[in-house]
Amino acid sequence: MKVVLQMDSCTTKALIENATPQHPHYTLVAEIRRWLEQAWLVRIEHVYREANYVADHLASVGHSLPIGVHGIQVPSSTLCYWLYFDIAGIQTPRLIGLQ
Repeated sequence: MKVVLQMDSCTTKALIENATPQHPHYTLVAEIRRWLEQAWLVRIEHVYREANYVADHLASVGHSLPIGVHGIQVPSSTLCYWLYFDIAGIQTPRLIGLQ
């Protein structure tokens, strides 16, 4: 099975890919890595939140949850709403500053 994991944080992507045991959140990163090493091929991609409403919504929901890995068995009506936007390809413009 192929899985594309999209996230709107370049910092988190880099942390998952490169964190060392000295990092203060390494225990959580190690748990994420264990999930990624299951019997599937996973590609991690950075996307801006305007291009993936579901990722943005889940990130917002995640702020109210305790630290750890959480699974969603049945998506909420709000999540279904944002899934529709992503499936339909609805995006909002974003100005990206040059670094």
